[in-house]
Amino acid sequence: MSNFSLTVLIEINGVMTKAGSITGTDYKDAVFAYDDSYTAEKNHRPISISLPLSKKPFSAESTRNYFEGLLPEGFTRKSIADSMHSDPDDYISILRELGRECLGAIQIVDESIRTVEADYKELSKKEVKALAKEGASLAANLVIQSHLSLTGASGKTGLYYDEKKKKWYQPVGSAPSNFIVKQSHVRLSNIVVNEQLCLLTAKKLGIDVPESFVVQTGKNKTEDADILFATKRYDRVVTDDSRKVKDLPVPYRLHQEDFAQALGINSSQKYEKNGEHYLKQMFNIIRSYSANPIEDQFKLWRITVFNFLVGNTDNHIKNYSLLYNKDLRTVRLAPCYDVVAARVYKNDINEMSLSINGKLNMDEVTRADFELEAKSCGLGTKPAMKIFDEVHNGLLEALKESAGELEGKGFAQAGDIADKIKRRGVIHHDNSLMPKN
Repeated sequence: MSNFSLTVLIEINGVMTKAGSITGTDYKDAVFAYDDSYTAEKNHRPISISLPLSKKPFSAESTRNYFEGLLPEGFTRKSIADSMHSDPDDYISILRELGRECLGAIQIVDESIRTVEADYKELSKKEVKALAKEGASLAANLVIQSHLSLTGASGKTGLYYDEKKKKWYQPVGSAPSNFIVKQSHVRLSNIVVNEQLCLLTAKKLGIDVPESFVVQTGKNKTEDADILFATKRYDRVVTDDSRKVKDLPVPYRLHQEDFAQALGINSSQKYEKNGEHYLKQMFNIIRSYSANPIEDQFKLWRITVFNFLVGNTDNHIKNYSLLYNKDLRTVRLAPCYDVVAARVYKNDINEMSLSINGKLNMDEVTRADFELEAKSCGLGTKPAMKIFDEVHNGLLEALKESAGELEGKGFAQAGDIADKIKRRGVIHHDNSLMPKN
């Protein structure tokens, strides 16, 4: 690719608006600059906290850190690059192919390419079953066919679900999806039920989570190849004035960015390794930009405590996001997502992705470390530790209730997963996590 120009659009109050362009000769020197018409409008807001409104182009590094953060990772990204005969590192070529439907309200458009009309293609039960059975390979193909970009690892795609008719559709062109669908067996055994169990438990403990459910595609609810995990997209909303395609209401796009993007950190550095103190940086972002910083700080703290206690070691900074309203003027902490009790699979999975008082090994973290972390993050120690105790003391009962609900729906493995969380987690009533009398 040489002397390319990609248009960056963002949806504001339902209208796709040109924010700027990405230009360069290849992915190594690609730079983003806001359009003069965008910066001239006093009500317009930046597309990212890390890319404040400016009349000057951003560096190639800053450009890559934000826009590469819109792309899939791992197997899906490699599959897409292979299908394009492209280098997986060439994020610009992949973005050019997939950028019509990203997370949040961003669209990346090559105006030299004919626009594909927005549409929804109904998926048969056989096709949905194949998505569960064939896993990451078919998910990658759907991503390519839909020109749809979702961040994260393999086995994930965006689909449209008609909740009234209980039918699934593949988005085409710039048509928005409204659910993110994941496969189970391509990653870890029973991971779909594991994630649903964790989210149900989190909700019972006062944590805001997106609507989600397990999709049964076969007769056996305990077979990974017969189930999918569906999460309703909180960055897509349907209102009374939503336009329709094939009698399906088309969602408005709400903008979002994960904390790696907001902090200007590349996706490859999403795991804390060298004392970067990501959690403190996240709290600083909330204090500076949230429309309700006090409430959102304690929401983030509650999620942090829960992830630790349930044994979610994949709690990296791309698994936390900020959500904007329709006009981009209000920013709040997004609902909790991508929560899996990783220690269910191995006793020695103990290295977290965010440190607590400088410690990444969860077996070394004590109550005192949480107190010091709260202080370092600018929280009052007393209210922070009250939340800690609420989550700690309520977790086992919430876990038991959630497992019972899933077992009642035929997912017998939920009880075993809950038992493993208890045995392999960090919930012990005789350890240093308990308050001192």
